[in-house]
Amino acid sequence: MTEEIKNILDNTRSNMDKAIQHLNAEFSKIRAGKASPSMLEGINVDYYGAMTPLNQAANVNSPDARTLVIQPWDKSLIGAIEKAIMESNLGLNPQNDGEVVRLNVPPLTEERRKQLVKTAKNEAENSKIAVRNIRKESNEKVKKLQKDGLAEDMAKDAEANVQQITDQFITRIDEVAAVKEKEIMTV
Repeated sequence: MTEEIKNILDNTRSNMDKAIQHLNAEFSKIRAGKASPSMLEGINVDYYGAMTPLNQAANVNSPDARTLVIQPWDKSLIGAIEKAIMESNLGLNPQNDGEVVRLNVPPLTEERRKQLVKTAKNEAENSKIAVRNIRKESNEKVKKLQKDGLAEDMAKDAEANVQQITDQFITRIDEVAAVKEKEIMTV
């Protein structure tokens, strides 16, 4: 195996790993009934005129499975934090006591669980598409090498290796999605 093919296969694995990491990040945003500080990732607060991620303007903790407590470093931010949470469409109602903002996370209804499973399946499918696109790019690189003088049988072997890597990552995506679906549907 030539050095170029080895590099192509390594890049293929690396890029497909990134697709799995992205899927895990997206799954962490899908709530499965229990409160998690990661639910609030992506929420930005108006912090003295600058939009700042919530976790950079406050401490976010989960004292129990149904509650999130947001403790801003600056008490004047409480109103802005409440407003940002209301506008985020998470379906959570913030309550403040002047010191902290509390979010009570209601248990999921059956209908909401099914919606979340659909969302999770959609994210998994997007990851599979990303993996297939990476496979396509890798195979194009192999074909380019073949045009530049790589032996045909080496090119075929490289494409077979790329396909094998792709199959492994598609299987991993299916496994991760199945775990998330089970987590969502567990009451």
